[in-house]
Amino acid sequence: MFDIDVLSVFCAADGRYGNTLGVVREGRHHPDQADRQAIAAQLGYSETVFVDDPDRGVVDIHTPGLRLPFAGHPLVGVAWLLDLEVVNPPAGEVWVRQDGEFTWITARPEWAPPRTLQRYASAAEIEALPAPPPGEGWLYAWAWEDEAAGRVRARAFPRRDGGVVEDEATGAAALLLTALLGRALNITQGRGSQLITAPGPDGTIEIGGRVRLLTAH
Repeated sequence: MFDIDVLSVFCAADGRYGNTLGVVREGRHHPDQADRQAIAAQLGYSETVFVDDPDRGVVDIHTPGLRLPFAGHPLVGVAWLLDLEVVNPPAGEVWVRQDGEFTWITARPEWAPPRTLQRYASAAEIEALPAPPPGEGWLYAWAWEDEAAGRVRARAFPRRDGGVVEDEATGAAALLLTALLGRALNITQGRGSQLITAPGPDGTIEIGGRVRLLTAH
């Protein structure tokens, strides 16, 4: 048995939506990678994060089917939950800031796993996509809602084993899209989750969102 906090990350302004995240605070109780993978599969969230060292922010991230060196919504969520100034996933050191409403992380887009970023003509086309669309490989479908204002409509489809048909809010893909477009973005993803991004002068990208605690154990 294990204790877990369940969060919703990248919520809308009214607290709805967001991507569900499991946080196992006592990662040291589950040091075996196979055990962690089994827990993540049992929970079935798009990601579960195991905290190995809360003082230094050392964490380990798993989807239901594989381990990830970096993922956006687990890092935003665990940084908010533990009030961290830095998080250390396998990919590298991630700095954190809080502004009251949003939790922000600064990361490098090259840490994000590869995704196909496919632009569509309109937000209506994004909303009409089946889940998942035909094809293979991780798809991030996006369209401008208001290009001048940097507002984007997006949906994300892992299209891989693990049971997650559609990812509600995907920080890593938002990093890649921000790097591709070279500008700050306000992304509405999935049912209505919100991700805010801004490129930095050194090639890093800051990504922020609201976090809400669903259950604590």
